[in-house]
Amino acid sequence: MKRIIKKVAVLGSGVMGSRIACHFAGTGLQVLLLDMVTKGAEESTKPTERNKLVNDALQAAVTSNPSPVFTKEVLKRITTGNFDDNMKDIATADWIIEVVVERLDIKQLVYEKVEQFRKPGTLITSNTSGIPIHLLSEGRSEDFKKHFCGTHFFNPPRYLRLLEIIPTPGTDPAVIDFLMHYGDLYLGKTTVLCKDTPAFIANRIGVFSIMSIFHIMEKMGLTIDEIDALTGPIIGRPKSATFRTADVVGIDTLVKVAKGVAENCPDDEARDIFSIPAWLEKMVANNWLGDKTGQGFFKKEKSKDGKKDIQVLNLSNFEYEPRKKPKFATVETAKPVDDLRQKLKVLVAGTDKAGEFYRSFHYALFSYISHRIPEISDELYRVDDAMKAGFGWEIGAFETWDVLGLAKTTEALKAAGYSVAAWTEEMIANGFTSFYKVENGKRLCYDVATKNYKAIPGGDNFIILHNHADKLLWKNSACKLYDIGNDVAGLEWNTKMNSIGGEVLEGIQKSIAIAEEKFKGLVIANEGANFSAGANVGMIFMYAIEQDYDELDIAIRMFQNTMMRVRYSSVPVVTAPHGLTLGGGCELNLHADKVCAAAETYIGLVELGVGLIPGGGGTKEFVLRASDELHNDEPETITLKDRFFSIATAKVATSAHEAFDMGILRKGHDEVVMNIERRIAEAKKSVIELFDAGYVTPQQRKDIKVLGKLGLGAMLAGINGMWRAGYATDHDTLVARKLAYVMCGGDLSEPTLVSEQYLLDLEREAFLSLCGERKTLERIQSVLTSGRPIRN
Repeated sequence: MKRIIKKVAVLGSGVMGSRIACHFAGTGLQVLLLDMVTKGAEESTKPTERNKLVNDALQAAVTSNPSPVFTKEVLKRITTGNFDDNMKDIATADWIIEVVVERLDIKQLVYEKVEQFRKPGTLITSNTSGIPIHLLSEGRSEDFKKHFCGTHFFNPPRYLRLLEIIPTPGTDPAVIDFLMHYGDLYLGKTTVLCKDTPAFIANRIGVFSIMSIFHIMEKMGLTIDEIDALTGPIIGRPKSATFRTADVVGIDTLVKVAKGVAENCPDDEARDIFSIPAWLEKMVANNWLGDKTGQGFFKKEKSKDGKKDIQVLNLSNFEYEPRKKPKFATVETAKPVDDLRQKLKVLVAGTDKAGEFYRSFHYALFSYISHRIPEISDELYRVDDAMKAGFGWEIGAFETWDVLGLAKTTEALKAAGYSVAAWTEEMIANGFTSFYKVENGKRLCYDVATKNYKAIPGGDNFIILHNHADKLLWKNSACKLYDIGNDVAGLEWNTKMNSIGGEVLEGIQKSIAIAEEKFKGLVIANEGANFSAGANVGMIFMYAIEQDYDELDIAIRMFQNTMMRVRYSSVPVVTAPHGLTLGGGCELNLHADKVCAAAETYIGLVELGVGLIPGGGGTKEFVLRASDELHNDEPETITLKDRFFSIATAKVATSAHEAFDMGILRKGHDEVVMNIERRIAEAKKSVIELFDAGYVTPQQRKDIKVLGKLGLGAMLAGINGMWRAGYATDHDTLVARKLAYVMCGGDLSEPTLVSEQYLLDLEREAFLSLCGERKTLERIQSVLTSGRPIRN
């Protein structure tokens, strides 16, 4: 049957339930969020009193940080109620998700009520993380069982991309196929099919990894600070590393999962690793459970000067003490290595205590994952997918084993006293040298059942640019241009924070030239953590500090000319941004024929943050769009004043959806892609569609209406008011005045039609003049010193 989801009912409004409801509403669905009648309001007839529990939970979710919603408009799609008065309303839902407390008896009581009102054929799933899925459906009707399975979201569901799908023996395979596809395409999730085993996949491997680290730490005499320094971004893991992650998740939750595995997996060869150390048991007894109780492995206290001071627990005496920044020779050697795969090789080869830790940690992990196939999954790539999407690992466990060398590392871990599963030994004996390989741009993975490589399903929807390395068209030290099939070229670059400097601008120009000659069009994207943190401010600072304004002028002209080349190429250019897309990265997207943005794209013109104005065509483009909206008498006009304040406050959209409200993305033209892994494939599809529709090079604009003195006077009055009220410094006021001057087209005596080049010249002149300001140089230097992107 063709299944369409229009309305979802979420049963349970706790931390997970309320946020799952927000995520579904964010995708455009109507959501019914239900919970118990508020305690003490059982006799009340007022919905506000009876629904206070669910309404307070939803409000708490919406005001939490990070926000669970793309925009506040999402809340209009959520209706709240309670189990007694509104359970009947689930009859209109297409999918019912149960997210109540983790007790089998309570869940079964909820299901009894659900059966009274659920229409046949409606999906019914549980978000349980610890109760066997098959137990939940016992005693239910055949139709219920057929449409029931586990759908395990990770918290926070908007940001953590994993959705584990866990069928029971009675689940209709068509239901599983639907949920795997729907979760991927519409919810933006990495959907991972799991077996109904304790902790499923991600928590089974993730908690083993954490517990293994605890035991290695005890054995090696390492501290909490040392472990977190060794297990964070340096190895491609989140900043929260090990102990901060435990505090966020909840130490009691971690202990509960570990004990659950130990109790329910008697044949697990590493069962002892899940035993709880005495110091961890003591923390639970002390109610030191992490963020939820105000202290765990870390504790926030106020220092003598009133500032927040984070202290760390000393496990030897159970006293909190100031944090220490550990130093390891191996880590210092690895830090300058940008490529994570090469960095891991350096770390594991280290001869100091850090190297010893990395070997012990990885050997234990590799041994464990090999023994979990086929217990928790028949396909090993699902283990890697789960860890990357659920725990934020940049490289999966089997992928890491490949990086370090399958055969070599297997011999080393066996020599260290660890074992691998028989299938791994057989695979190596049969001459296979890696778990993964790439053929014709497609990724293949070793399949244990057939003892050969198989294509990973859905690969056509997920384009990874570097998988096309065998079709490299051109490169320089920063950029690579690939043939990504179907007469479409794909450009990526790899610089620090993917900043845009001279070599990237050269790469964009060269790629467009090659695409114009041989291809239907060009996709611009990359596989980094972020699309681009902006222009290379280090280069700007160098020219400005040396007062080499001729070189600076040439550099700004080159940036502007490249952006105009993107706009006026003879083939379509489509961008696929994600993550931070700031400053020059935003300007590149403003000039593309179409933008296929990942939902989690944080985009904005942030140059005011360092005392500059957007100088790569961003200011010009905002003026052009304001002129068009005014001319077309559009009902949802984003005025010149609104656009001025977006730039003047260095505002960054907190999602691609919000970027439409800011006028960075164009409604009815640009596109939001929920699944970040699909954005490049969608961009490629858009290139082909634009070309096949008869793409024609746009004509440079000479009809942009600017307001001159009429608009400038109003803007300057507003700026002066902000300055007098103390909201803007003298330097802020100077920069804002120059921005207003450009956006109004100068001090023209009356509204006038001008060209793009006219505005670009004004933009460049203002940018250059600000580069000579001492405060601007100080702000740029501060950004360079911090190593962080420009923000407001």
